[in-house]
This record gives sequence, structure tokens and C-alpha cells, in this order.
Amino acid sequence: MKKLKYIIAAVIVIGLVCYLGLAGYISHYDSERSKKSTVQASAVAANNKILGLFSEKGCDYCHTPSAELPFYASFPVAKQLMEYDIQLGYKSFNLEAVRAALIADTPVPQSELNKIEWVMQHETMPPARYVALHWGATVSPEEQADILSWIAGQREKNYASADVAAQHRNEPVQPIPKSIAVDDRKVDLGFRLYHDPRLSGDGTISCAHCHALNAGGVDGRETSVGVGGAVGPINAPTVYNSVFNIEQFWDGRAPSLQAQAGGPPLNPIEMASKSWDDIVAKLDKDPVLKRDFLAVYPDGFSGDTITDAIAEFEKTLITPDSPFDNWLRGDDKALTAQQLHGYQLFKENRCATCHGGIILGGHSFEPLGLKQDFNFGEVTAADIGRMNVTKEIRDKLRQKVPGLRNVALTGPYFHRGDVTSLDSAVKLMLRYQVGTELPQQDVDDIVAFLESLTGVYTPYKPAQ
Repeated sequence: MKKLKYIIAAVIVIGLVCYLGLAGYISHYDSERSKKSTVQASAVAANNKILGLFSEKGCDYCHTPSAELPFYASFPVAKQLMEYDIQLGYKSFNLEAVRAALIADTPVPQSELNKIEWVMQHETMPPARYVALHWGATVSPEEQADILSWIAGQREKNYASADVAAQHRNEPVQPIPKSIAVDDRKVDLGFRLYHDPRLSGDGTISCAHCHALNAGGVDGRETSVGVGGAVGPINAPTVYNSVFNIEQFWDGRAPSLQAQAGGPPLNPIEMASKSWDDIVAKLDKDPVLKRDFLAVYPDGFSGDTITDAIAEFEKTLITPDSPFDNWLRGDDKALTAQQLHGYQLFKENRCATCHGGIILGGHSFEPLGLKQDFNFGEVTAADIGRMNVTKEIRDKLRQKVPGLRNVALTGPYFHRGDVTSLDSAVKLMLRYQVGTELPQQDVDDIVAFLESLTGVYTPYKPAQ
């Protein structure tokens, strides 16, 4: 019995010595690696401090595509563990955009700020398994405070709305502006063209057919129906507040509202016109429209001028007066207790890490199935999403995060349009993106908060 105890004690001691030796070596390696870091410096000292923390804590190991790994990364077991961590880490968050912004002293993307804030507040990064071997990776309370202060400074400088209440300037969501500067004459023309079915091949479908202004800016279908009853492959996003999207369409293939407006008219299963020349030939026969158009666009009708006018009109499709906007502007009575609790749950459960900014989304591309594989069934080209544009394997199954403004009006949900209720949508996101389940009352509270995002569209009136 004594012999067995000695053997067990010896095994423990040997294991402890091996662990301490390995961890000590890794900590030394990390320290030397940080000193030799090749990350470009910023001209701003405060930015360099944050860059230094990211490097010191080894964030780039898992959150960039090509960090140099230590020699033991090729050892059995270590190799499998590290490959798993790197795959999951890079899938969840790419640090490169943050580092580039810090180096150039440009605004860090809001969605990235929100993600970093959440992991700092909930102390989930670096993971315990990583810290067990990388002792220097632990984030001290002082470092955590520095990072959170940097995030608050970024928001104050780059994202806080002019009319947001002082107590809400550091929220991950900001109110919709009351108005946007536009060209009155272009707006008038854009309104007319937006509702003009002559942009379609058979003269039956206008932009408003799939983006109805009296129905939340959508058509209420799983996927849209085009000329001749052709069924599209993807759910129509709302046109309301689309001016605040970083890019347009689910896969972000259009960099601007104007580029987006040019897509459907020539799409064979949407509006199915053969060419802009065909569209121009029809509009040219309308003497009143032609007269008004030439007064604004002396070069006349063309794909560029038509889409420019439509885009100018779409800039006016904003809904700035939701209860939530009013709360952000300082009206403490604008939200019910249930909606306020729903907003807190929304933030606590990582929803705001993707659904942030002015429209609670629209600024990043995220994969469906972050915590567990999403049940796609047969994967279609529409499901492939962002990879169709970038051709990068990391972007497979990523879609642009939809804005949640007026979400109570814009069902059915997700890019396939196969989720019919907000209750189901919230539960699916919690399961597949967050990896959690909440009591029904909490889900109800989050839905109540989402309902507070319904705003009021006021048709644009030119200044007198």
C-alpha cells in the first residue's frame, strides 16, 4: 500500500514538474515573442497600448489567420487542441480589422468593439485552458479597465449620436438620426422610379413590389416572387434604414445603395429587364418624367442616373421615432419595465455583439451556427453567403447581420425566410449563436424589447 502511495506521489510530482516546466517555457516564449512582435506601430500612444495588450495576451494566436505558432504546436494532442481553438477563435472573431484601425488611427468597427467589450465584461477571454499554460495572458483588472475605457472612447469619438442622452452615449446601440441630408429633386425622381413597374421586363413589378413601404419595407414572403411568378432564392431584406448598412444584400455584394438598386431590374428572376437600354427606351416615352429628369440629370436616363435617384430616395426611408430611440434620447418612460429587462438580456446574452450600431446590425458578416451546426439541410448558393463575394473559406455560411429595426414588421426571418415568429427566431439565435437556452419569460422580455424597435416612417417633405 505504501509503495502504491509513493508511486502515485511520484507521478503527481513528475506531472507537476512537467507542467511547471512547460508552462514556464511557454511564458518565456510568449514574453520574447511579444518583445519581437512585428505588428506595425501606430503614431498614437494610446492605440499602441491596446495593440501591445493584444500582442502580449496572444490574441493573434486564435484570432488571426497566420500567427507564428511555437514549436510544440506540431506535437500530438497539442496540435489537435490548438487547431480546434484556432479554428473556433478565427471563426468567431478576426482581430485584423481592429489592429489595422488602431495602426491607422481610424474608427474600429462597432461590431468588433461590442465583441471585445462583452468578453472583457464577462471575463471569458483568454479562455481558462489557454491561461493555464500562458500565465502572462491573464487580463488584470487594471488592463480590463484600460480596454473598456478605450472602447468607451472609441464610441464617444466615432459613434455616439449627437442627440443621445449623456447616460447612454456608451451604449452599443445608438438612435437613428432624425434626418439625413439629401437632394430634394433627386428624391422626388427616386420616389417615382421606385414605384415605376416600367423598370421590369413585362411592366408588372416595381421596387415597391418586394419592398412595400406600407409593410415594413418587405413583401412578407419567405422568398420574393418576380416576373412571371419566378421564385427567388432568398428573403427580401427591409429597405427601411438600409442607408445605415455597411454593404447591401445578404452577402454584401453591393457596396452602396446605388449599386443595390442596379441589381434587381436586370436580374432574370426578379424584374427581368434585358438591359438598361430597354428600360431607358420605355421611360423616354414619358414626356413629363423625361422633362423632370433632364432638369436634374442633363445627360438623361441611364442605369447610373436612374439608380442614383432611387438611392437618394431610399436615404429618406428612415424610422427614427421608436420607443427605444426615445429612451436613448433620454425619455426614461419610453420603455416598459419588461422592455428594459429585455434590453439587458439582449446585451447579457451577446445579441448586441452582432446586433449593434444604429440599426442593431448591418455592419458585420457572421456565420449561422457559431456554437453548434445550424440545420441547413441541403446547402444552397444563397446559404453560402459572403463566400460568394470574397471566395474565402472562412466566409462560408456567413450572412450580413440583419438590422433589427422594425423587426416585428419584417417577418418571416433569416435569409431563407423560414422562421415565422420572433419567439422562434430568438430561441434559435440563443441556441445556435450563443449556446444557451433561456426561460420563456426571458424570451418574452427580449421579444418585447424587439417590439420597441418599431419606428415611424414620415414621408419626406422637401424644405420650403
